[in-house]
Amino acid sequence: MNFRQLDLNLLRVLAAIHRTGSVTKAGDALSLSQSATSNALARLREFFGDDLFVRSRSGLQRTQACEQLAPAVSAHLLSLEALLTGIETFVPERSDTTWRLSLSDLGEMLCLPALASSLRRQAPHTRISNISVAASAVATSLEAREIDCAVGILDPKHRGIHAELLFREQYVAITAPSRKPGKGRAGKSLSRAQLATSSLVVASPMATFHSSVEEMLQSQQLADRIMLRARHFGALPDLVKSSDLLAIVPATYAASCEGVVVWKLPFALHYDVRLVWHSSTDRDPAQQWLRALLRELFWRPVHSVRRGSAS
Repeated sequence: MNFRQLDLNLLRVLAAIHRTGSVTKAGDALSLSQSATSNALARLREFFGDDLFVRSRSGLQRTQACEQLAPAVSAHLLSLEALLTGIETFVPERSDTTWRLSLSDLGEMLCLPALASSLRRQAPHTRISNISVAASAVATSLEAREIDCAVGILDPKHRGIHAELLFREQYVAITAPSRKPGKGRAGKSLSRAQLATSSLVVASPMATFHSSVEEMLQSQQLADRIMLRARHFGALPDLVKSSDLLAIVPATYAASCEGVVVWKLPFALHYDVRLVWHSSTDRDPAQQWLRALLRELFWRPVHSVRRGSAS
């Protein structure tokens, strides 16, 4: 791979397809025909030796190589555009900007500490507020500038809304260290039989509702095993440690819980966490800086977590 042989205009196509999730929409954004955009994608695939985007029933899916390349390419292109057009006026050390994010209760627990720490170091005079917005109302709130961006289980299809994958999360189960799931052999992975004899607890946050957990349990005829529905994830570790309950939670959250045992589920269950914003803030230097920081802090490839051991 010789970088000098790469037409840098192709990187604009890579960023546009990554942002829009569509060859046609990317072409429209760049004022290119669909055939020209498709040809550019073919040249990108040849240069990087990777498909970058593959078609599926739900649209274009990004490959792991694409997810490693595109966010960094997009960030550098935006910085270069700001530099060349002379609009770069955001100085983190001196700014007193107030940002308004929308995070679920789980997002607040997992994201705000790292974000606040980075802001205190890099932009100490800025302020940030977490605004509670239901997932169904995120697009409207972004358009109205009630919030600047959102992070969560979101994939709005509204015109003018951009969504970028930060990471793919999987669900696991947590129990008290003393709890031994019944039926079958104890181990790092739970069997369906062990789940079928367990008393389950799930969380149902209002901002970004994790309905996929209950849908999965329903499809496996295990919904009747749900003995407790909590509004917030924060209560679940103490619930399982003080009872025989088994909680189903995201793997990242499980890794942050002390004094519990983490188990792999017998069914594939995951969700995508996206960074979402409105196109009207695309060229806002402060918003660009914040989105770049969120990518730096939270973007990651497919997540894995050790199971079957106390955390």
